[in-house]
Amino acid sequence: MIRRSLVETGLECRDLENLICQVEIYGFNLALLDIRQESSRHSDAIAEVLDYLQLLPKSYNDLSEEERVAWLAAELKTRRPLIPTELPFSEKVNEIIATFRMVRQLHMEFGPQICQTYIISMSHHVSDLLEVLLLAKEAGLYDPATGTGAIQVVPLFETVEDLRRAPAVMRELFEMPLYRAFLAGGYEAHTAEVEAQKAETTVEWVPTVMGTSLQEVMLGYSDSNKDSGFLSSNWEIHKAQQALQATADDFGIALRIFHGRGGSVGRGGGPAYEAILAQPGTSLNGRIKITEQGEVLASKYNLPDLALYNLETVATAVIQGSLLHSSVDEIAPWNEIMEELAASSRQHYRALIYEQEDFVEFFHQVTPIEEISQLQISSRPARRKGKKTLSSLRAIPWVFSWTQARFLLPAWYGVGSALEEFLAEDPEERLKLLRYFYQKWPFFKMVISKVEMTLAKVDLQIAEHYVRELTQPEDQERFHVLFEQIAEEFRITSEIILTITGHRRLLDGDPDLQRSVHLRNGTIVPLGFIQVALLKRLRHYRSAISGVIKSRYSREELLRGALLTINGIAAGMRNTG
Repeated sequence: MIRRSLVETGLECRDLENLICQVEIYGFNLALLDIRQESSRHSDAIAEVLDYLQLLPKSYNDLSEEERVAWLAAELKTRRPLIPTELPFSEKVNEIIATFRMVRQLHMEFGPQICQTYIISMSHHVSDLLEVLLLAKEAGLYDPATGTGAIQVVPLFETVEDLRRAPAVMRELFEMPLYRAFLAGGYEAHTAEVEAQKAETTVEWVPTVMGTSLQEVMLGYSDSNKDSGFLSSNWEIHKAQQALQATADDFGIALRIFHGRGGSVGRGGGPAYEAILAQPGTSLNGRIKITEQGEVLASKYNLPDLALYNLETVATAVIQGSLLHSSVDEIAPWNEIMEELAASSRQHYRALIYEQEDFVEFFHQVTPIEEISQLQISSRPARRKGKKTLSSLRAIPWVFSWTQARFLLPAWYGVGSALEEFLAEDPEERLKLLRYFYQKWPFFKMVISKVEMTLAKVDLQIAEHYVRELTQPEDQERFHVLFEQIAEEFRITSEIILTITGHRRLLDGDPDLQRSVHLRNGTIVPLGFIQVALLKRLRHYRSAISGVIKSRYSREELLRGALLTINGIAAGMRNTG
């Protein structure tokens, strides 16, 4: 209307023309909103609703997986409501229900395009996805009469066990007629229905063919790495992609992998171009979704030229990887060797992290994990269930803590020992083979390059200072043994990585990155010493004997100083986790 008015008065507005073109191409939604919630929150919500309504002879949480799937499938076909309008439930359950209702409200006000994806973290079984579909049904986001839905249900497989189970879970889902119908045309139909309601018109819908169905699956780098170490985690994700793609192909379903990458190498971070080209076989097909977190946003997208460069880099890698499929991922002997290396690496990693009796206490004393828990970055809360165990600790604070103390343990520990064991049987021939892998196999080169970059950021002198100054006097001797074990693994890993790459120093193959890492490492050394001093005062703030304050600063001032050093080191390392 404004354009017509301007034209009629003989005026032109190029900016207005550009705006109209942009809206025609992109619509009014710039960034889409994804909803994410942990799987047990949904099952607990349904269990509480059913207990209130007394619909089952026993608690929903006590049902077997088969019983859950059968009940959920039957309930998804019913047209009667399950959840009352008023919510006489606990605060947590009311929050879950209110979230789905808010998504429905957003769809009605702004259109379904604004929020399409519901991610289920810690997905384990088929029931985890059907539970979300049922909760969506209760909010009007899924229509049992037509089998149509207005959201995509996206499982997030995070642990090694869940990554291995993922293809079987998706196969079972795809075999369900109800879920296939939902994928085949649910979103398109429900979108048309919502738009028709808004326009007060009727609309006819013809289901799309199965070949155009799209299933998004998110793979977690963080928890799998925390669970089994860097090499094993990356290999399990690589295998899961291959198996998921094969499963989707069997049903004629398009698959989009959503990579839950963090900023640090220990959580899947690193150069995006090489990481995308290292994706297996035909898993790209012109589609990819990647999380960008923390300091990555500022370093990649803060300036228009930087943002354009990074978007072009990702787009180029996706196009290149989609058109030029690598067949080396299908070479069985290579996969068998990688399986052996991953298993060995996992064994060495878990031997330190999960089997050393003193390791949890070592971690809490030599890293600023407790202080990080109070910082307004990283995952909050730092623990899923509040207990001081490695299993309850979330992956971002885990990686973040090791980065602060300059160990960067999750991104390399176990790799050196695995490679050393492999080389021991026939050093000369097997070294030639690993060098050949490095030259010809994008996945292997990506793994080695990321380990090399991480090793270049490690500073064991600073790390030893954290151990020496922050551990209790009675613990220093046994904790020093742990530190020596870590230092020996660092030496082994560095030597073997240099041997495989043929470099004299770490990162010789990328002088610009080498110089950048060297400069940044040097600038944050003083912050490391300041942080240790502040943490030491903070932890010994009150005398164990008299309770008299022994510092000229208050606890709040010391904590604020420590948190500022954490921010500074994170910025210098370019890793918050």
